[in-house]
Amino acid sequence: MVFRGASAEAQRRLAGELDSVLRDGAEPARVGDALFSVAQVLRSEPGLRRVATDVSVSSEAKQGLLRGIFDDRLDAAALEVVAAAVGHRWTATRDLADVLEHLGVVSVVRSADADSARLSDELFAFGRVVAGNPGLRDALSDPARSADDKAALLHGLLDGKALPATVTLARQALAGSYRTVGVALAAYQQVAVEVHEQKVATARVARPLADGERRRLVDVLSRRYGRDVHLNVVVDPDVIGGIRVEIGDDVIDGTVLSKLDEARRKLAG
Repeated sequence: MVFRGASAEAQRRLAGELDSVLRDGAEPARVGDALFSVAQVLRSEPGLRRVATDVSVSSEAKQGLLRGIFDDRLDAAALEVVAAAVGHRWTATRDLADVLEHLGVVSVVRSADADSARLSDELFAFGRVVAGNPGLRDALSDPARSADDKAALLHGLLDGKALPATVTLARQALAGSYRTVGVALAAYQQVAVEVHEQKVATARVARPLADGERRRLVDVLSRRYGRDVHLNVVVDPDVIGGIRVEIGDDVIDGTVLSKLDEARRKLAG
């Protein structure tokens, strides 16, 4: 999610608020779940969302309203973040819920702690599973299926096989705040690597990379971009040989097919 104007400034300040409550010992997983819950309520209650973002209503009144609604339902640390959020100006009313969801993702990512690399890998892998399985993709996007039914399907696939943080984020991907579940999972993985000040690179190869090859590629990319790189590897039958790396807007194409195309262009020229 990209925020602009007042919402971007609010996001920046609230990220600091979240850091503060987590440093004070709040449990990241609980804070994340609570922020997801508030975001869902705000999306489903347009009247509450309008009041919570109305600049003509005092911050104290809005904070009192939100505390009255959520005081007995939310983790105290999450409530502090929510109370701070309604004190900010917002470019669009929907941005309040979107920023709270984003902060929830950050908090859940923080809960993975030393398993952050595994979390990124699992989000990417599950996104590939969803993309490659039309039946699963349709089941997760079917409006006729209840949210509980979809969540049960996810738990059946992931429980005991993935980190709790992965399961939580996969369930949150069902919220509908992104165009598809796959897009949500990709966005959450991007947050996961950004929290740890990394960049995401996707390597498309004809065959799986050996551990040594993977390490060397990560080292080369990290040196080139001046920061740690988290590498996703996709085995693509369309890649005859070599490797194609996508990192941000950059594409490094060292595949056999690209070299053949280049040779053809030179011959034609």
